[in-house]
Amino acid sequence: MSTIDSSNNPVLSAAEAGRPLRQIPENRSGSALKKAENRAAYLFLLPWLCGIVLITTLPMLASLYLSFTNYAVIGLPSWVGFDNYVRLFTGDRRFVASIWVTLKFVGFSVPLILIFSLCVAVALNRGLRGLAIYRSLFYVPSLIGASVGIGLLWKEVFGERGVVNYLLSLVGIAGRGWINNPTFALPSVITLNVWTFGASMVIFLAALRQIPDSYYEAASIDGANALQRFRRITLPLITPVIFFNTVLLLIGSFQSFTQAFVVSNGRGGPIDSTLLYSLYLYQQAFQQLQMGYASAMAWILLIAIGLATAVLFWSSRYWVFYGDR
Repeated sequence: MSTIDSSNNPVLSAAEAGRPLRQIPENRSGSALKKAENRAAYLFLLPWLCGIVLITTLPMLASLYLSFTNYAVIGLPSWVGFDNYVRLFTGDRRFVASIWVTLKFVGFSVPLILIFSLCVAVALNRGLRGLAIYRSLFYVPSLIGASVGIGLLWKEVFGERGVVNYLLSLVGIAGRGWINNPTFALPSVITLNVWTFGASMVIFLAALRQIPDSYYEAASIDGANALQRFRRITLPLITPVIFFNTVLLLIGSFQSFTQAFVVSNGRGGPIDSTLLYSLYLYQQAFQQLQMGYASAMAWILLIAIGLATAVLFWSSRYWVFYGDR
């Protein structure tokens, strides 16, 4: 049998001599491992950090500076202080008109999208065959609804010789130029925005499928009808999802641009009836080359969205119900 030479093995030599074994400090090895993990984490976060600084933070700071200047792209910006903001609220009639048009657009679009998406989600949650197909069909418009192509198609649909007037002619109703009429131009744009309810519908459908069937079975045994079950069970349990969809739709509706731009050929007409705030901002920045003025408008929009979202979060304590309360 071969023997182990203890003279070449420091561990065995120390054990034979009765000396305590030397151990590596655990805190030192743990600290080194933690530092290595932190370096790896920062390395993976580096692209995002570069993006948030170069693409978001620096342009925002530049925009904030330009909002206090008179800058027309050609030449250097000149400091004017709060003149842009004063001019917006005291001497710009179209600015006030764009606010009013945007408020009407948001006020009608957000509730209608919530109602349509929830109704379709409830219908699809009944266990229909081919659910994946229906879900995809309803979701597709939300992917392409804000594209220029769909805007052009919508313009033709509501044109004087469009599909809407053709269908009305079949029942003896004389059509009109919906988009060219100041009364119906904005409703046409709102309809186009409501048509893209698919994203909210998918989120609602996911929330509805998480509600246990036992809740509905117990309510049915107690004599509750379908409407009562919807009001007392479905709505309270999906209020967090309603709140989530409302926040997303509110922010997105305030920033809507493509639909109004395509339908009105970038003018916001007729008679500024489709002059959304973002469209007027675009006109000032890229048509009038008033970059300082447009930057002031952008910051007012940011503040308005922030305040609206803050109010929505504040009100959620009274109507949003979570499982822990």
